[in-house]
Amino acid sequence: MKNNTVLVVGSGPIIIGQAAEFDYAGAQACKSLREDGYRVVLINSNPATIMTDQEMADRVYIEPITTSIVEEIIKKEKPFGILGTLGGQTGLNLTSELHKEGILEKYNVQILGTSVQSIETAEDRDKFREFLNKIDQPTPPSFAVNDVDNAIIAANKIGYPVVIRPAYTLGGTGGGIAKNEEELKEIATQGISLSRVGQVLIEKSLVGWKEVEYEVMRDNIGNVITICNMENIDPMGVHTGDSIVVAPSQTLNDKEYQMLRSASLNIISNLDIRGGCNVQLALKPSQLVKDTIGNNFDSDPEYYVIEVNPRVSRSSALASKATGYPIARIASKIALGKNLDEITNPVTGKTFSVFEPSLDYCVVKIPRWPFDKFPDADRSLGTQMKATGEVMGIERTFEAALLKSIRSLENNKPDLLISPDNEDSNIPMDDRLWDIAKKIRNGSTAIEETKRTFIDFWFTNAIERIIKVEKEIRSSELSKDLFVKAKDYGFSDKYIAKLKNSEEKKIREIRKSFGIIPTYKMVDTCAAEFEAKTTYFYSTYETENEAIPLEGNKAIVLGSGPIRIGQGIEFDYCSVHASKSLQNNGIKSILINSNPETVSTDFDTSSRLYFEPLDSESVMDIIENESQKGKLVDSLVQFGGQTAINMSQDLGNYNFPIKGSSANVIDLASERGSFEEICNKSGVLQPEGAATVDLDEAISIANKVGYPVMVRPSYVLGGRAMEIVYRESDLIRYFKRAQNFVPGQTILVDHYIDGIEIEVDALCDEEDILIPGIMQHVERAGIHSGDSTAVYPAYDLSDTEKNNIVDATRKLGKTLGIRGLMNIQFIVKRSKKSFFDSSKKRETEDSTLYVIEVNPRSSRTIPFISKVTGVPMIDLAIKVIYGEKLSNLNYSTGLVKEKNLFAVKSPVFSMSKLSGVDTYLGPEMKSTGEVMGIDKNLPSAMKKAMIASGLEVDSKTSFLLSIADRDKSDSKNFIEKLSRNGNKIYATEGTYNFIKSLDIKVEKVNKILSQSPTVIDLIVEGKVGAVLNTVTGDRSSIQDGYHIRRKATELSIPCYTSIDTAYATIMDNEDQPVSVSTVDDYSS
Repeated sequence: MKNNTVLVVGSGPIIIGQAAEFDYAGAQACKSLREDGYRVVLINSNPATIMTDQEMADRVYIEPITTSIVEEIIKKEKPFGILGTLGGQTGLNLTSELHKEGILEKYNVQILGTSVQSIETAEDRDKFREFLNKIDQPTPPSFAVNDVDNAIIAANKIGYPVVIRPAYTLGGTGGGIAKNEEELKEIATQGISLSRVGQVLIEKSLVGWKEVEYEVMRDNIGNVITICNMENIDPMGVHTGDSIVVAPSQTLNDKEYQMLRSASLNIISNLDIRGGCNVQLALKPSQLVKDTIGNNFDSDPEYYVIEVNPRVSRSSALASKATGYPIARIASKIALGKNLDEITNPVTGKTFSVFEPSLDYCVVKIPRWPFDKFPDADRSLGTQMKATGEVMGIERTFEAALLKSIRSLENNKPDLLISPDNEDSNIPMDDRLWDIAKKIRNGSTAIEETKRTFIDFWFTNAIERIIKVEKEIRSSELSKDLFVKAKDYGFSDKYIAKLKNSEEKKIREIRKSFGIIPTYKMVDTCAAEFEAKTTYFYSTYETENEAIPLEGNKAIVLGSGPIRIGQGIEFDYCSVHASKSLQNNGIKSILINSNPETVSTDFDTSSRLYFEPLDSESVMDIIENESQKGKLVDSLVQFGGQTAINMSQDLGNYNFPIKGSSANVIDLASERGSFEEICNKSGVLQPEGAATVDLDEAISIANKVGYPVMVRPSYVLGGRAMEIVYRESDLIRYFKRAQNFVPGQTILVDHYIDGIEIEVDALCDEEDILIPGIMQHVERAGIHSGDSTAVYPAYDLSDTEKNNIVDATRKLGKTLGIRGLMNIQFIVKRSKKSFFDSSKKRETEDSTLYVIEVNPRSSRTIPFISKVTGVPMIDLAIKVIYGEKLSNLNYSTGLVKEKNLFAVKSPVFSMSKLSGVDTYLGPEMKSTGEVMGIDKNLPSAMKKAMIASGLEVDSKTSFLLSIADRDKSDSKNFIEKLSRNGNKIYATEGTYNFIKSLDIKVEKVNKILSQSPTVIDLIVEGKVGAVLNTVTGDRSSIQDGYHIRRKATELSIPCYTSIDTAYATIMDNEDQPVSVSTVDDYSS
């Protein structure tokens, strides 16, 4: 019998440069392969994705993506082929390693799709340059080097400024632009250390040139098509992932468009790509920019080829959503031998995939940066990507699409009236759009702004046109004609209200009285040339409405918007499951979201998709469009994270119906005073504290409850602006900063309890509850739950403690009146701390249970707990929301029986990409993604989680310890364990003296500024394999440790800021080989 097993490699955790687009690509590939009758085996370490769901593949391995583990899977599953081009750089690098180590040859596994030779030609900087020269494609003068000395020689030959691009990395990691030798040394050192092959390219800088991308597709017999061409509004010098991108290109004439298209198709054909591919090109700038730079570039060709991604990329997801052409789905069919003229385009259902899409609308993508989380980060944009996610706006004109994207960002800048944080910066910053708008408003012109920023005049002129309409709205009577004009330009009701010093509600009423309501157009890939069956719409203000209300029973699912720290792919997982579950229960699902990278915005996830901002205007317009005979459609708000929860209050104010926990219930859980009453009624303790808007009152609360105190705003996600404060001076400093981030918000001041943090996801039907499992955090309370290492089942709770938790969850759910999902954080307070090692188990002692918060929604642990326990939380939530009783759902009530396994959810950070950010962990969330380790025992599960998150250490790893005074006694067990394991220990002075007093061997290192060798020297020279640096409350010593933490992070050395995490990584499991199984096999 013919072997039809294919191994698909996922992309692992979400990090900057590799986000949800690969969950989307991987999920598409699995669907595509299975519909063609293949048996799909999947490996991916990320539990938060749709891709790692049981139903996505025949066998799902949530294991670390390493060559040794993949070899075990190949031995077990015997695939005939491996598909690595859909797992981002992770998948590509792994496939190359397996090939190099001879593993694929040994087991007779073929690489599907693009060959290793083609991948290496595109990825190896030297080979790529030779290849382009051979086919007469122009490439910027450059040299590939493997050390800093040669980098300096290369830069001197080319002339500064130069661009440094590391080979085989992702999102420009380790790259940059150097203006002089000093900058070159620093960037090249980091780039070489982060490149898989220790190589960087030193290249001529083309700053100021236009950057254009072509998303192209080729099959096995040489058919080639362009799917989409995209123009970066930002000129060369800003990573394309950080650029504002428009599709189709707006400033190219036909000759330029055809020239770059021909070049892209020539490259993909000669590279022998099989599938999707992204080509990035630099085009000479306009005469205005040339004159400003003072160089006509006469000796240069018209364009240069910058790079080729021989795989599905971030741009492929954008191109798929912008055109409606499902790139990953088609690419996976090509990888298995099909050709474009044999594959039907599933979006139209009528045309074949060899048909090039055409657009009768404009698409604008704006990246979402994490600087609201990291105000101290370096916010300049260069060749290293910094954005965590992106949004996309679709409209008939560029201006309207731009303003729609701005509304979608959820970054507290919903229009161009907000002042930029970085004014007068001549280097590109994340808020440059707002800077240009403010300057034009204050008298600058589009021409001046082009000279200042090198952004093409066509774009600055469009911003100038928006500012002119702003002035007209401000100074004129709001007539019907002016309203129509404002809507054509993309002005939201809220934007108009600000310009008129009015309220959004009032403007909405005026607009509707004029009969100005949006119409919805279809994204059909063929500009209405053929009939299409797509269910994918965007709003505009024209006459014909193509989104006729769906017939029958239906509901709206609010998505979660752009991927950002604090609200990641987990909420997209929840939205997708909610949508699928509605359909399975005979209810049509209507999804609203603005994120082009995700599975939720795939054309076949819901009965209907509106690609729109998640703000009250657009959501209410959609509800009204879908409502018939005066009956408003129900909305589901508990699956889209804080975005959807915040919308619940607007919907409640307008009396729009919400299914599940009501707007009032949501407010009860979020608002401090009312939540305190709920806790009292339920008989559940809370840490002592109060809410205030006033600094003096905060000081007296803190004195009353006693320091340390936890301070945070009331409506908040991802621990935004949350801190543990140890003294009055820090409380004053916190209040001053909080006024900037969350002006006018109530601040909660609570006594901080140092205990075991417990997390529970539960379902409630207003009477009873169902808890799939209790999760225990490795780190004690005070580190944000999203940054904590969570273990299922809780490994150190007595039965009494578990019963108390179940009891408290039931009381809180019932008193609040929760219908559907809730997530609760508890603290178990004991006199002794918790232990991992089973050998250290103490007699249980009395403990006190406190509740920290209740979130009346799905949480970021829902995918993890659903997968490891097999309890389909979202499916059950939909049934409960629609009136079913938990007792009738075959999963019992209360706490589900524990599985005979351990699963560890470990956070993953992208700190090395954000210079200036301190990596120490506290109540404010900093991780971008997560991985999972699963096994029959805790040490092995922990070890796998650490391997997958890049924090693995063993007895040969030397540790550098710098521990705050208040943590020294707590660190004793950890230090003794290190010593027993045989790890070499280095320590800074105070820690050195403490370790000496324990009679343990240790080597002293100097603090940063004293004589060498200093701590930094030690890290740079590679003598240290891991760092533990705990933080004192005192800011000045935080500064001292900051350099240690930053340097370790930049050089990818594990750096722990919690003793608990460090202790978990050195558990006793040296002698146990890592087992490899599917999630199903572990739980059976």
